[in-house]
Parts: sequence; C-alpha cells; structure tokens
Amino acid sequence: MNPLLPKCLGSFILLLGFLPSLSASSHREAPLIADDPLADNTDVYAFVSPDDPSTVTIIANYIPMQLPQGGPNYYTFGEDIRYEIHIDNDAAIKGDEITYRFTFDRLNEDPTTFFNVRLGAENIKATYTLERSLNGGMSFDTILRNGICPAYNIGPRSIDGMVGLDSTYLEVWENAVAVTTSGEMVFAGPADDPFYVDLGGIFDLGDSPRQGSDANSRDGLSQFNVHTLALKIPVNVLKKAGAPASPTSILDPNYVIGVWASASRPAVRTIVSGDSIVDSGEYVQVSRLGMPLTNEAVIPIGMKDYWNAITPYMELDDTTLDTYFYNPELALYMDTAFFASAVPAFMPLRIQQNSLGAFDFTNTADGLFGLKGDPALDGTALAEAAFGGLLLPGPGMPRSVDLWPIFHTGVPNLAPYQLATGKNGDPLAMGKPFINNFLPNGGDMLRLNMAVPPTPRTSESFSSLGLVQAAVLGLTDPAFAGSDSLQFIPNMDGFPNGRRLEDDVTRIELQAVSGVVLAAIGLWYDDYDPAVDSSPVTDGLLNVLGYTTEVEANDVPFRQAFPYVAMPWRGTEVNHTNFAE
Repeated sequence: MNPLLPKCLGSFILLLGFLPSLSASSHREAPLIADDPLADNTDVYAFVSPDDPSTVTIIANYIPMQLPQGGPNYYTFGEDIRYEIHIDNDAAIKGDEITYRFTFDRLNEDPTTFFNVRLGAENIKATYTLERSLNGGMSFDTILRNGICPAYNIGPRSIDGMVGLDSTYLEVWENAVAVTTSGEMVFAGPADDPFYVDLGGIFDLGDSPRQGSDANSRDGLSQFNVHTLALKIPVNVLKKAGAPASPTSILDPNYVIGVWASASRPAVRTIVSGDSIVDSGEYVQVSRLGMPLTNEAVIPIGMKDYWNAITPYMELDDTTLDTYFYNPELALYMDTAFFASAVPAFMPLRIQQNSLGAFDFTNTADGLFGLKGDPALDGTALAEAAFGGLLLPGPGMPRSVDLWPIFHTGVPNLAPYQLATGKNGDPLAMGKPFINNFLPNGGDMLRLNMAVPPTPRTSESFSSLGLVQAAVLGLTDPAFAGSDSLQFIPNMDGFPNGRRLEDDVTRIELQAVSGVVLAAIGLWYDDYDPAVDSSPVTDGLLNVLGYTTEVEANDVPFRQAFPYVAMPWRGTEVNHTNFAE
C-alpha cells in the first residue's frame, strides 16, 4: 500500500473558514455568544463507549478557552442557564425523543476570604440537578440531585495542602462521577479542552500548515480548559422504540441516533443593584452545537446568531442556510479559478472539476444534477422515488450530494454512498457497505449508528482519521478490499459516524471539502483516466490524502475510563506567555 494512503481518505463533512473574529471548533463562533461564554457550546462528542459497548458516551463542552490560572474567580457553569443534551432516534417524529437537562447552583462556603479554596471550604462551589425527558420534552423527571462539580484545579496548596482541600486532584475529580437513579453515569466539571487545532495558522488567512522554513504549527488550545458535561447511557435507553433487543447488523437503522447540545437563558434579565439580578420569562436558546465547525466556518457572520437561536428541526422548514453547504466558501480557496493561489497552504487540496470526464463539483457547478430523473439512478438514494428531491434539489448546488446530507440527514446504506470497492468503475453501482447513520429528521446533528462496534483505543488499528482511515482500508487493504460484502473495518465508529475525542476533525473536514468523499465512492480526481491508469490512486488523490495541518493530536492523552476527557490543567503549571515567533 502506498505509504501516504493511511494518512487519509475522505470523511463526509465540512470545514474551516476565514472569519478572523472566530475561533474553532465552536469557541466564540458567533457575535452574541462570544459575549456570553458561560452559555457557549464548544464541542459535542458521541461515541460507543470503548470500555463498555452496551453504552454510548455523550460529551458536551462549554465555556471556551479558560486560563487555568484564571483566579480569583475561577470558571464554573452558570446558575441561570439550562444546559441540555438532545437525542433524536426516530425519523418519523419531528423533534427530540430524549433530553437531559442540567441546572446549576453556586455557593460561597466562606465569603470572608478572597481565596477560592481555604481550610476545606470552597467558594463558587457548584452543584447541579439532572433531569431527563423521554417524551419529547413534555415532562421531566429528576434523576440526580445535588450532583457535585469538582473544584477547579487551582494549585497544590489549594488542593493537596492541609490548608486547602487536603486531597489529591485525581480524588477530587473522580469523586464527582455519579450514577443516576435511572442508571446513567454522569460527570459535570472542568477538564482539559480536548479539541486541537492551529488557531493561529488557520485564522491567519488559512496558513495551515504554516508556510516558511521558520514557521511552526501549534495547537492553539493547548493548556486551556473547558467545562464538560458527560453522560454514559445504556444503548437500550437510546435506541428507537420497538427496535430489536440487539442489532440485526452493524448498520442496523434502528440504532441510529442524532445528538446535539444547547444552552438557554431566561428571556428577561433585570439588574436590581450591583449584586442582585432577577431573571424571568420563558427560556430562550442562545447557543447550540452538533457537528463541529458548522456555525464558525460555514454560516456567514450575518446569520450566525440566527443559527444559534434555531433548532435542527427548524432547518427542515427553513432552507435559508442550505446554500452555504451547497457552495461552501472554503471551496473557493481550493479552486484555481477563484482564490487558490492566495492560500498556498491549501495547494494540495483541489476539487474535482471533471471527474470521470463528466462531473464538476466546484462552486456553482451542477455536480450530479445532470443525472436527475435518469433511469441510471433507479435503486439509488438519488432516485426521485428515494431522496432525489433532497439530494438533487437543483442546478448550481454541487455539494448537495456529499456535504449537505452529512449535516442534515446522515448517509444511508444505499448507492452511491458505498465504497468504490466492488463497483467496477460505476460510482452509481452498489459497492462495499460502509456507513448507515441516516436520520432525515433535522438539520445539524452528530449522527451515530450505535450498532457499529468501537475500535479499541489501544489497538494498533486505531486512527484519529476515523472513517477516513476505514475508507482507506476498505479500498486498499486486501483483508477488506477483496470483498464487497459488509465487514467491520477498524474506525468505522469514528467521525463522522459520531465523533470520538481523538478524531482529527479539522484535517478530515478540509479533505472532505476537497472532494475526497466523492473519490471514496468512485468519483475520482480529474487526472484519473480509466483507459490509461491502472489505479485511481493518482497524484491528484495522493496530494489530498497527504495533506496535514501538522497538529494531529491533543496536547495530553485522553483517559481510558469515563468521562474519558483529560483532567483540567493546573493553574500553577501552565505557561501562555512565550508565544511570540
């Protein structure tokens, strides 16, 4: 196998953009929420628990870019915010089937001191109530009261010393893991920010990887903390009502869930005096998140606050935002007819303009729309009798067949959404089954097929490229490429089939915008000529597969046990001062 191949092959998503006021993944991604960090979603993760495949772990992070040394008032969840994790498992019902709601209280145990921790007492100490709805939010049951948020990891005197908590931070942190009355494991508290990306390079007009002999790419979120909500939920709670007790296959459609998170505030806030605030009115959603990088890099700045205010289900009726997925801005910087020359870091990334001598996927081109109504589409997801109206909505919308459905419907186990293995050069033919996380019941959500087994994190086969690596193996490894039947391929449980903490979503999404997912299903790059080339692994494909941002892992290892995120950085151990080049 070509040594570059294991480094990528397309996943199905979008992007990183060029709006200099933003940060990634969803850190400070919209004008209004940038002024309200306590309610700001940063990332959402959903994956089959690697140490217990009978459960799924969902993680929602909030409060971006926390300095670990940020005293005297250290970060914690807001008292006047509803933090919610939403689960959809039935395409026949519009809206959530399951909702988990966290609400927090804060207490100063010793208001006579300016220290956050002293003599066993904590100030700004947070506790929480966890409620669960199984009927679409019509009613909620309390499943945990007085849940404990661990103290912030201030330093050795505050945590380990006798004048502080007289403990270890590991003990303080792990003691915050609780079990609800309905059997979920839960954690709410500070953690290392698990997202990794070269913020400085990306938002310096796309300088990732950084160009020049003296330029060093670096993780812009290294040594920053976030606040994590983590739930470990039995699959039997999450699966569709009436689904069989165990999956019929690893692509069982009854085991697909959609996951998103939100934060809501009361509609009215009255400041009575300097230290008195009264909130009233209905709760209003001010932030949401499902897929990474949607609002900050797909939605234009004039629509970002609007996007945060609506639910994924409202996107079914309001197609205003669809155009930004059909013709993503980032694609302009990968197209030599537009602005590719202005972004040299993206030189390896190019989009098919003449795939198989017929199909152009650059912005405003027609993609596969010219086939609409053609009998060749019969039996595929693109047929009018199937989802043709959704996936081939009109001319000039080339990415309606790959980028748009990943955000809005997921991918069905139908042609053309199968690996090119077994297609014999016809991208519309049935190929090797690869993914089924189809849930056409809303807009932007993580979609996860819980029937797909987890790849062990300690396995040599584990890869942060998720479905990218699984596709590479399915197309090139004789153990998988020799058969067009369904097989479990390592990392089929990875992004965008859910999202694991380790998944390198930045690199995957940049390659996906460059059309790698189209290549994976047989719509090869322009320099492939089947009359001449014995293999579609041409220079054009290899250039895209070899692309890297040079930031490919988190700054610290993840834990092997729930809640899996790493413990927060200690305030006395970090250094954010020497960043000048």
